[in-house]
Amino acid sequence: MKELALHGMRYLGLALLWAMAGQALADEVNWPRMTESADGVPIAYEVQGSGEPTLVFIHGWSGDGRYWRGQVPYFSQQHRVVTLDLAGHGHSGLEREDFTMPAFGEDVKAVLEDLDVEQALLIGHSMGGPVAVEAARLMPERVIGIVGVDTFHHVAPQMSQSDLEQMLAPMQEDFTDAARHFVATMFIEETDAALRDWVIRDMTAAVPDVALSAFEDMGARHIDGEAAQHFEELTVPVVAINADLWPTDVEANRQLLPEFDAVIMEGSDHFLHMARPAAFNRELDRVIGTPP
Repeated sequence: MKELALHGMRYLGLALLWAMAGQALADEVNWPRMTESADGVPIAYEVQGSGEPTLVFIHGWSGDGRYWRGQVPYFSQQHRVVTLDLAGHGHSGLEREDFTMPAFGEDVKAVLEDLDVEQALLIGHSMGGPVAVEAARLMPERVIGIVGVDTFHHVAPQMSQSDLEQMLAPMQEDFTDAARHFVATMFIEETDAALRDWVIRDMTAAVPDVALSAFEDMGARHIDGEAAQHFEELTVPVVAINADLWPTDVEANRQLLPEFDAVIMEGSDHFLHMARPAAFNRELDRVIGTPP
């Protein structure tokens, strides 16, 4: 009986230790978080690290927070790093009629307010650049700067409504096939084939209605000059880290925003932060370290 009692006590002790260990492990899991945008759409986001300013990474068209995996481990050593899924992307909600740049800006605002961020540096890839502009307009007291990633090539209007319609037509007819060909033009031959294939397959798996709505809105705002006007009205510095796949007209952008600057990474493509993460991180680190 005594041995059974001792055995029972040992068992209870081990069970207690396992329970405590399990709770400790559970406390260490950094689960994704959810908040609601201005229109009630659930927005998924993740937070890593600590340190100000908070770096908020905003993905591009038909992407999501995963596209920043090459940056999160590096920058979370010194900064609080936030990645989010804009509405209609990743794990965020779809319950929105029109997926517009201002609405996406509200998604970013909701996340920053949920975290009570005081100083945020917005880092937007591709479509994430215009989204960052809209978010900065909504939160001038929180946003201290914007870093565009292969975006802001020429902010002033450069295409017509017919140009936009010609770009949209194939995707409206067969989104998967047209998007596959469209995304493929964003790479150079030197880019890792596995990365290229993953991005193409992932982006073409986007919800067509969301992708088409966002694409049309982004293009329309560029054509009618609203994108340029909002860029011109910014009160924070903007720096673009761009590939040399497409030209960046720095002087034209400075006509709108004198504080604009750009860093050009040679031999890179549209997904430079994924294809060349170490080189990109060095450039972004340098930009962040430069006083605004």
